[in-house]
Amino acid sequence: MDLLLQQLVDGVAAGAIYGALALALVLVYRASHTINFAQGEMALLGAYLSWQFFAFGLPLLAALAVSVLACGVLGMGIERVLIRPLAKRNQHLPMIITTLGLMIALNAVIAWVWGHQTREVPPVLGQGAVEVAGAALSRQDLVIIATVLGGAIALAAFFRFTRTGLFMRATVGDPESARLSGVRTGRMLSVGWGLAGCIGAIAGTLIAPELFLQPGMMAPVLIYAFAAATLGGLDSPLGAIVGGIIVGLAENIAGTYVPWIGSEFKQGLALAIILVVLLLRPAGLFGSRKVVRV
Repeated sequence: MDLLLQQLVDGVAAGAIYGALALALVLVYRASHTINFAQGEMALLGAYLSWQFFAFGLPLLAALAVSVLACGVLGMGIERVLIRPLAKRNQHLPMIITTLGLMIALNAVIAWVWGHQTREVPPVLGQGAVEVAGAALSRQDLVIIATVLGGAIALAAFFRFTRTGLFMRATVGDPESARLSGVRTGRMLSVGWGLAGCIGAIAGTLIAPELFLQPGMMAPVLIYAFAAATLGGLDSPLGAIVGGIIVGLAENIAGTYVPWIGSEFKQGLALAIILVVLLLRPAGLFGSRKVVRV
């Protein structure tokens, strides 16, 4: 029973990270109707920037704030320079290929600048663990869960109660009508990419103390994030968080109690989730279903 409880707690902590990265994928999908394969590398760049500014002498939270700002600007720049010209021509496949190329380029730049040596990023609240109903939860996992939940609530309030959030929803729902109503749709799409860059930087920095910072760190996390976004619905921010938690729990429970999965085949579970959802319920748990008139 204690082992099951521990796996559940660990699953929620891992799922929070998957949900955060899935949330960034959802924001990009809502903005440009494309999958950003470079999201993991953008998060990785955010983690490296946080580490670098911390190494320069900034407090960790200040280093994280600078990294978040830089990745937000980077995300807006990518949308403006690489994505928007293709989006105007409805070239969705070239957009996907562009994000794949961007993923490779960012990883190469990171490896060129910082090398392949493993870097150590300190946890936000230091080492140690707290007890939750008999299960141990590290302070860093506690920070991750609290940050993701708080960020999700703040993001929901942003879309619900702010003028920019309303414009972004209008742009996603009906771009042509929004444009005719005076909404600067291009700017709203840039804001979506910028928010995705900020969230990626936070996710990368928070998970770095647990995975150790190196150029291949985010690849397995991105697979789970894709599974979470697919399960929750590619256009649903709520679904991204819920999907992340479900994927995290499934990964830990299956890896512990299903012998032929173990720790080696857990990533195969993420692929299985993606395939099953796309075959049986393509819109995911909370995604919008498209109705096409024939």
